[in-house]
Amino acid sequence: MDESDSRPDDTTHGRALLRSLRVWDTELPPFDPAAAPAEPLPLFWQWFVDVAEAGQVEPHTMSLATADDSGRPDVRTLMLHDADAAGWHFGSHAGSAKGRQLAARPEAALGFYWPVQGRQVRVRGQVTTASAAESRADLGRRSPGALASALVGRQSEVLPSYGDLVAASQAAWEHAQAEPDAPAPSWTLYVLDPTEVEFFQGDARRRHVRLRYVRGTDGSWSKELLWP
Repeated sequence: MDESDSRPDDTTHGRALLRSLRVWDTELPPFDPAAAPAEPLPLFWQWFVDVAEAGQVEPHTMSLATADDSGRPDVRTLMLHDADAAGWHFGSHAGSAKGRQLAARPEAALGFYWPVQGRQVRVRGQVTTASAAESRADLGRRSPGALASALVGRQSEVLPSYGDLVAASQAAWEHAQAEPDAPAPSWTLYVLDPTEVEFFQGDARRRHVRLRYVRGTDGSWSKELLWP
């Protein structure tokens, strides 16, 4: 008998496993929204440091949600490059699906999930593109592998075969090694200027704390609590 014949059906097994999984099977930190700073950026960096030091794997990964020119939503996972007074920074190719979507509808949302402490951060706002010089400087701060990937380009295009990717990646890697400052014209640094930032602290008894910052037309921030 083939061993696979004795395995439980993956769908049945997966659904049973799904229902058995626990959430936040660890001690969660307290969060006092009354002590939160007046603006969201300092709290974001405080939480980021907290979860990184608590052992969160890849705390800089985030979900980016966009919409195409028909309004259909799209989402993917990518890396945060920075967060400062200008906004939350990330990079991609201008010709990629997300690049085209942001060109058509320059609004987006970011989502961070840090299960090690039961925390989430959600950010919404307008997205702008940085200058070519800033985009190149951003790429230069990353690894040679990031440059090689940028040199390959063609993100989200149909790939005829995996062999084509292997060949293009090898050529791009050699190019990046030989020319560390090689230009990658389509690589673009994007900046999301937030209008809303929500901080979610999970609670084992489901009394989650949700604190939302909302930016007014004058640039000032207000804070409000949300029901979980």
